[in-house]
Amino acid sequence: MSSSSKKVKFIPYTKSMKSTPLTDRHIHLGAKMAEFAGYNMPISYSGIIDEHQAVRNRVGIFDVSHMGEFIVKGRQALDLVQAISSNDASKLEPGDAQYACLPNDHGGIVDDMLVYRLFGDMCAEGEQAFMLVVNASNMEKDWNWIQSKNTFDTRLINISDETGLIAVQGPKASAVLQKLTAQDLSSIAYYHFVKGNIAGVDNVVISATGYTGSGGFELYCKNEYTATLWDAVMEAGAEFNILPCGLGARDTLRLEMGFCLYGNDIDDTTSPLEAGLGWITKLKKNADFPSKAILEQQKKEGVQKQLCGFVMGERRVPRHGYEVCDEMGIKIGEVTSGTQSPTLDQPIGMAYVAIAYAKTGKSIWIRMGSKLLEAKVTKLPFVQI
Repeated sequence: MSSSSKKVKFIPYTKSMKSTPLTDRHIHLGAKMAEFAGYNMPISYSGIIDEHQAVRNRVGIFDVSHMGEFIVKGRQALDLVQAISSNDASKLEPGDAQYACLPNDHGGIVDDMLVYRLFGDMCAEGEQAFMLVVNASNMEKDWNWIQSKNTFDTRLINISDETGLIAVQGPKASAVLQKLTAQDLSSIAYYHFVKGNIAGVDNVVISATGYTGSGGFELYCKNEYTATLWDAVMEAGAEFNILPCGLGARDTLRLEMGFCLYGNDIDDTTSPLEAGLGWITKLKKNADFPSKAILEQQKKEGVQKQLCGFVMGERRVPRHGYEVCDEMGIKIGEVTSGTQSPTLDQPIGMAYVAIAYAKTGKSIWIRMGSKLLEAKVTKLPFVQI
C-alpha cells in the first residue's frame, strides 16, 4: 500500500450523555428507559417477549440512532479501510456492505463494524468513500484507533451526531416499507443498500441488514428526518400489528442467532478466530492489518479456546461471567451471554471453552452458586429462520 507523506491532523473525540432524535417518541409510548452507552435508550415497551415474537413473526421497529457512523473519504480511502479491517474491502462494489472487525495490535478486537462502499455521488471525482458503522460504546475508542492508523491521503469524518438510524425487522418489514417507497425493495439483496426516498424523505440509505436474523432493513437518514420516518413506518405497519422494540428484545433476538455482542462475546482480549469469526478474517488479502501475523500463527497452530453455543438441561438461565466447568468441576471456560430463548422456551447461552469441549453434543457444566448444571454444546444459530 502506498501512503501519503502529508501530516494527518489527529482529532480527539469526546462524548456526553445524549438523547436520540426519537427519545420523545419512546417516552410518549411508555417505554422503559435506561442509559446505554451514554444514551437515553428504550429497553422495552410492551415487554421483551412480545417484542421478540413480533420481530420473529411479523415486524418490529427499533431506534438504533446511538450507533456511530464514520465516513472514510479520499483518494486512498480503500487503503485506510484495508489497513484497519479484518475483512477484504477491495471486494466491495458501490452499494455493498460487509461485516468486519477492527483487530488491535495484540490479537484482540477493538470493535466489530459494518463497512459500506458508498456511491460515486457521495465523493469527489477520483476519490473513494466508505461508511463505517460502529458500536455506540466504542465510538471514542474506534475514532482514536482509526485516526492513529491514518497515514493515507484520506480523511475521517464523524457523522454520528447528525445521523439517525431506524431498524425495521421481521418477515413483514418489506411489505411495510414498500408502502412508503417507489424503490423495489425486493431487488435489494442481503448486505446491499440503495439510496432512495421513503415517506417523502430523500437520500435515505436503505440497507438490507440487521441484528435480528429475521430479515428487514436499516434506514440511515439525517437526524431531522428520523421522527418523520419513525411515524410513517409505525402508521404503515399498523395493519401488521407492528411493535416498537427496545434493546432487550434486540439482545434476545441476536443471541438466538449466535451474533456476537461487543463487550460480552468479543472484546480486546478475544481474537476473531477464537470467536468463530474466521469468515471475516481475510488473512490472504493483499494488505496488512493489525495482528495479521498473530492471527496467521493462530490459524496455523490452532486456538486454545473457542466461542460456542449451548443449551441448558434445566430452566435456570446462564449469565455473563458464570464459570463453565468439566464433569469434575474444574473450570474450562466462561459464559459470555445467556438468556431464556423466547422462541425455544429454553435457556441458551454462549461461552468460551477449552477447545476440546467446543464440539457439538459435548456436555459442559455451568456453575450457578453451589450447583453445577449440565448443558450441551450446540451448533449456531440456535433457531432456524
